[in-house]
Amino acid sequence: MSTQQSPASPVTPTPPAPSVPPGRARNPVGGHVPVAGGLNSVGLAYARELKAETVQVFVANPRGWATPTGDPRQDEAFRAACAEESIPAYVHAPYLINFGSHTEATAERSVESLRHSLRRGREIGALGVVVHTGSATGGRDREVALAQVRERLLPLLDELTHDDDPCLLLESTAGQGASLCSRTWDFGPYFAALDAHPKLGVCLDTCHAFAAGHDLTGPHGMHQTLDLLVETVGPGRLKLIHANDSKDVCGAHKDRHENIGAGHIGEDPFRALMTHPATEGVPLVIETPGGKEGHAADVERLKKLRDG
Repeated sequence: MSTQQSPASPVTPTPPAPSVPPGRARNPVGGHVPVAGGLNSVGLAYARELKAETVQVFVANPRGWATPTGDPRQDEAFRAACAEESIPAYVHAPYLINFGSHTEATAERSVESLRHSLRRGREIGALGVVVHTGSATGGRDREVALAQVRERLLPLLDELTHDDDPCLLLESTAGQGASLCSRTWDFGPYFAALDAHPKLGVCLDTCHAFAAGHDLTGPHGMHQTLDLLVETVGPGRLKLIHANDSKDVCGAHKDRHENIGAGHIGEDPFRALMTHPATEGVPLVIETPGGKEGHAADVERLKKLRDG
């Protein structure tokens, strides 16, 4: 078990903890689905083949800066179907976004790109938009980078004034390079830089946490990491979980996802994940290899761990 550092005092305010709507599983299980050709006609059709109870989508090229407009018909059909079938939907923002970048063009494009993802999230009824927490590039100090995060990102959070605006969900990294947020306690300074904004939440990626050095294995590994997360950011901030096993050992700082139970995390920690109080009502999205067949198998495996 890796050493767990004590975080600073929890930031405030904190929103109410999630609850499970009547008739819905404690942890809806689903996956990131392809949407090229139509959010509803392609994305939800794929989700149904997986027997997914929740979905995550891209609304732009994940490796580019383009901010395309959506198809209103597909948007409305997707939003209506998710509402009718009680499928929580999420958007993943493009990977290029980095509010800690020393390059002005990257910082400016990050604002435009994330604003687009948040707007599109509202248009399709998404509950949250996931964004990577970025890194301090150019050899700059972490404090300087976090000050820029505040300058660029806090105004975007303040724009979320509609009742149906999604939350912004911060996803930590595997700890490569000058990452601003990889270990669980790193969320403390990040939340503080953003005044613990009420629209701010966390997306916990199990592979990233493991790769960054949190040993999720053993009888208490997963619960101890979740305890630390709650202690750091407060209750109710965990809104989404990326459930991925890891091809590499704990602390390897490599972001290489593996199918559930086939990597170094193993099945048992995922079972434990779905028994912790902080995960009640929180959906699990897989981002694992293997295409549709592998995805369907991982969704089924997580459901069996949850219901078994």
